[in-house]
Amino acid sequence: MTDTVSAESGFPAEMLRDASDTLDPLADAEEGVVKNRAKVGSARPSSLLYTYGPGAIMDLPGFAVMPAGLDDWAPIWKRREHIPSILEPRLLNVVRLHLGPQVDALRPYPWQPKQGAMSKEGADLGIPARVFPQWFRCTGCDYLGPLPRFSYTNTHPFRPDLAQFTHKGCPGRGRQRPGTPSRKRESPAVPAQHLLTCTNGHLDEFPYTLWVHRGAKCPKAELPDLKMRDANVGKSVGSTILCASCGATRGMAEAQGAVGRDKLPQKCRGRHPHLGAFDSECGGRPTLIMMGASNLWFASTQSIIVMPRTDAEEKEALAARLRVELGVDQVKQFGNQVEVIRALATAKNIDMSDVTDDDLNTAIADVLAPADSEEVRQEKLAAWDPVELLVPEWRYLQKPALFPQQQNSSGLMVTEMQRGPELHPRISRVVAVNQMKKVNAVLGFTRLDEMDRVNDLTSRLVKLTRNGKPSWVPATEDRGEGVFLQLDLDAVAAWEDNILGTGLWEAHRAAHRNNFQRRFSETAKQVDPDTRLPAPRYWLLHTLSHILIREMAMSCGYGAASLSERIYGWTSTPQREAAAGLLICTTASDSEGTLGGLVALSEPTRLQGLVVSALRRAARCSSDPVCAMRTPSDPEDFLHGAACHCCSFASETSCEKANRFLDRRFLLNLPTVTGDSVPGFFGNVDAL
Repeated sequence: MTDTVSAESGFPAEMLRDASDTLDPLADAEEGVVKNRAKVGSARPSSLLYTYGPGAIMDLPGFAVMPAGLDDWAPIWKRREHIPSILEPRLLNVVRLHLGPQVDALRPYPWQPKQGAMSKEGADLGIPARVFPQWFRCTGCDYLGPLPRFSYTNTHPFRPDLAQFTHKGCPGRGRQRPGTPSRKRESPAVPAQHLLTCTNGHLDEFPYTLWVHRGAKCPKAELPDLKMRDANVGKSVGSTILCASCGATRGMAEAQGAVGRDKLPQKCRGRHPHLGAFDSECGGRPTLIMMGASNLWFASTQSIIVMPRTDAEEKEALAARLRVELGVDQVKQFGNQVEVIRALATAKNIDMSDVTDDDLNTAIADVLAPADSEEVRQEKLAAWDPVELLVPEWRYLQKPALFPQQQNSSGLMVTEMQRGPELHPRISRVVAVNQMKKVNAVLGFTRLDEMDRVNDLTSRLVKLTRNGKPSWVPATEDRGEGVFLQLDLDAVAAWEDNILGTGLWEAHRAAHRNNFQRRFSETAKQVDPDTRLPAPRYWLLHTLSHILIREMAMSCGYGAASLSERIYGWTSTPQREAAAGLLICTTASDSEGTLGGLVALSEPTRLQGLVVSALRRAARCSSDPVCAMRTPSDPEDFLHGAACHCCSFASETSCEKANRFLDRRFLLNLPTVTGDSVPGFFGNVDAL
């Protein structure tokens, strides 16, 4: 098994079912529904986390599905006596802060690895999904209609990719000769691409019937037949909708842009297709979006690297186990009987051998402690910063004395490495991360705009359950390896002071203001954009991380898209000390983790040559001098400087900021158009 292969989860999809019903496609298949063999596709857990989670549209070979909300996962989990959970209190506390104290567990996706190719392990598991969009276009005759007008087939037990919708009795596009019998056939149907969405995260079908009749009813038929025809090149952009009953036509190009938005319905219906539900009201205005648009779905996730726990964290973890395995009601019922709680916990396979009665009483009190009021939770949420998840990791990496005492149960194993004699002196420390475990949790998702920070506008997070209060959230547990580099903190602080006074930094700050105000014009509260602009040290670390990822990919055996970054770059505050470091890692969701090719690059001789090579490559770009001198000026609002796909950009799976906040001039002395010199942190390339 290679490092790029990871587990796959089945997608049982709802077929021809009323959207308000709870999904249970596996039960339908067991009851003998011939057309429903339940499984229609598969995806890796990482894809389900970041690309195709609940509310996203997954394009399958024959149609598209939308993974359902967490309410519809209940019938799947009920098929098992024991529901697994990922125990990580530090991450669970963050999830509860955002979604409410009712969240008591992080659960993996309902999937089980198979022992053999023909074995049936995990056949009773999978992620429920709804067919969406539910308007289809016949490829044989251009007929456009809703889902019930088409036939569904999924009868091959080992070929879920053959599942499709077809238009029976399709007459085709050719004209029929008089007196000849009609030729009816069965043509495949494909999803109609046009949808409506709003900034509150609702998603709806495009109202084709109203559109072609310009908001009125068809004068010839109550339910007219429609056709969608592709435009001829040079005549118009997009498709044309035709009413077969009255002959009305209208191009979809009219619905595009700001002018087209005024022609669309002015009130959103508040539909959540992943929940099969509608919100009672929505103040947003619908806008046209295509099914495959990149801004249709943005995951909102948080992740941590699992570290050895302190005694206080072990007690907190015990409380979390009791809350998940026994439930609050049972702990409350027997809370004053320690031996009963101990026996119940042992029956649930919780190791109680090293747990004293005092520890157990503390855990019971923690489970039964009243939750913060909604007002207090909102205050804590407003003050919360995502950096808080990184601070414990940074502090642990600053204590090499703890490394030999690592607890193997945490899955973290790190080694302080010697610095090579030729390694740049401004790289002060190198730490090999031989083994690591990363836990990622889903908080929700947004549409149209990605969350700048999770706590910017919690109301923008689209709910995962119908009542908006999930009792658990999906999570993944990945294992891997990495290399941690720390820069000289004093040198970074002095360099940062020089950067703050340059015209280049002022140009970046002005572009960030423009970008922030335009991007959040409809969805954000009055937030000072400067509070969301990362400090120059982050730009420095982020750019260094990208050029190292590109260089390491040529030596470590992993593709660049398999490597990811974790940036520890912030200035000092009363709550935390300053940080300047980066972790380049690769993780996989299988139990074995990765193969060691990346951590091997932390060897002194290999690393010092790799850093020099990466910096020398960064000094030149095939797009120079355009790239090297790129500086945003009003009204431009791009969030990078001397960086492009040729020299610095990384794949979406690698970059934590979507290729924003990059500038090679912060690494090396390169020319600038702002009139003042910008000191590169590593100086001139000739001195490397």
